[in-house]
Amino acid sequence: MTLQTFPTHDLLSQHTAEHMVALINQKPDALICVASGDTPIETYHRFVELVRAGKTDVSRCMFIGLDEWVGFAPDDVGSCSYYIFRDLFEPLALRPDQIRVFDAQSDDLAAECRLTDELIDRRGGLDLLLVGMGMNGHIALNEPGTPFTNGCHVSQLAESTITVGQKYFEKETVLTQGITLGLRHLTGAQEVILLVSGEKKAPVLRDALTGPVTEQLPASLIQTHTNAHVWVDEAAGQLVQGL
Repeated sequence: MTLQTFPTHDLLSQHTAEHMVALINQKPDALICVASGDTPIETYHRFVELVRAGKTDVSRCMFIGLDEWVGFAPDDVGSCSYYIFRDLFEPLALRPDQIRVFDAQSDDLAAECRLTDELIDRRGGLDLLLVGMGMNGHIALNEPGTPFTNGCHVSQLAESTITVGQKYFEKETVLTQGITLGLRHLTGAQEVILLVSGEKKAPVLRDALTGPVTEQLPASLIQTHTNAHVWVDEAAGQLVQGL
């Protein structure tokens, strides 16, 4: 694991987008898992600009959505897939066969999990996993206490996740479960990028990077990955300077 701090969120986003371009230029058929949420949106905008400028070709890549609220469809405003389609998949004009997101309205969520597990395992793991971190240290919707060995699964959402999740919806929305990649896919990924932005994330980032590796703080698993990059802005990184 390495840590790098950027003066601003804009510089963090530009660096991440350029890194994604470099990865795809090196491996044109890369399997990339992307997160939703506020932190990576500007990265996606910058990445789309670079692709449109001819800096790389995404026609052979495949993209996986990291997680979803159970019961929501990709065209539901507030769903995780809604934002990655809006900010990344649609601007890139990806073909349907280049995209795998969870069908969180399926009658068989376990089968949805198996399909994604099998896809990732068949490809020998993710080439890149791009994630953020929740206020309780969750990665994807792997809440505190989730076994590090889990593959894709349905999770019971923590109260803090339910509360924060409301900001993505136009009105108060009932959230109870998520469907998500498991932490074994983080361990098995060729490369992991953890993006963290904002002062409010500083204490949990410090605990994740300097405390014990524990399932009670899922983000702490990043410490064990030899090719993980923790890229933060100065506000988020203020308590981990010198690592």
